[in-house]
Amino acid sequence: MGSPRRRRRRKGCLAPERCRGGLRTPRKGIRCGAGGPPEQERRVGLHRKKERFCLIALHGGWGEDGTLQAALEMAGIPFSGSGHAACAFAMDKTAGKALFREKGIPVPKGIEVSRRGADEESLSGACLEGLLERSGKLVVKPCCSGSTVGVSILDGSGRLGEALEEAFRHDNRVLVEEYIPGREITVAVHERQGVPVCLPVIEIRPRGGFYDYGSKYTPGGSEYRVPAPLEESVRKAVEQAALGAYEALGCRAYGRVDLRLDDDDLPVVLELNTVPGMTATSLVPKAAAAAGISFGEFLGMVVESSLSR
Repeated sequence: MGSPRRRRRRKGCLAPERCRGGLRTPRKGIRCGAGGPPEQERRVGLHRKKERFCLIALHGGWGEDGTLQAALEMAGIPFSGSGHAACAFAMDKTAGKALFREKGIPVPKGIEVSRRGADEESLSGACLEGLLERSGKLVVKPCCSGSTVGVSILDGSGRLGEALEEAFRHDNRVLVEEYIPGREITVAVHERQGVPVCLPVIEIRPRGGFYDYGSKYTPGGSEYRVPAPLEESVRKAVEQAALGAYEALGCRAYGRVDLRLDDDDLPVVLELNTVPGMTATSLVPKAAAAAGISFGEFLGMVVESSLSR
């Protein structure tokens, strides 16, 4: 743990191998030790140490919905990224979008459907008509899921029952939304001296037409344009929407905001990720690289901003 004169933090890392590689270079006196899942940490006794830091790079379920963050907060263990409340709101798409609306941030129109009595008849004709008005398409997705798992895009409402059934395989609550046609955009946000700033905007062009699980995690499945070719006024509007969403949920250290540009090039926020992907094909490392920040350097910045709260 270091001498009394110069105390160091030992870093316990709940992260995939790629993230561990980025932690091998110390930054400003923070010693980084790669660890593993909690049961592995117990074997080596890291859980008994009084000083440690947890770099969270887990996705879905308790790793991203605030459960792990709440446990670490209760244990007094510092960790990377946002606190449990921001993570919970971001994971729950209905709750998160309600906060965005309160702050005047544009989001798609939608309605939540519960598993109880959920079928085409549970959505009124007027409701569906309102959701279909913009593009004639619907998006059906689990309320609390990620990586486009369980998501369907429908031409009209003919296959709504089938899409609901698929979404209910992943959650007891489902969101039925209007589909926003247009360019798909994502913005990574991180903090410099406590001030949220945007990394270069990325435009996503899935080769299959739909940015699904395969397009996200298969090398070559999508084309990424970074920085995105946007007019200056559009870029500023995109960044303003991303920063607004980040601050609306009370995020910390870093995050990623997914948006679409509508037919008038106005940004519409789809969701916010408090634990964004950090794989070889992930978007945040691409944005950081475009800003001249290496993967290891970016992790160091996340650690420092997380420790400063």
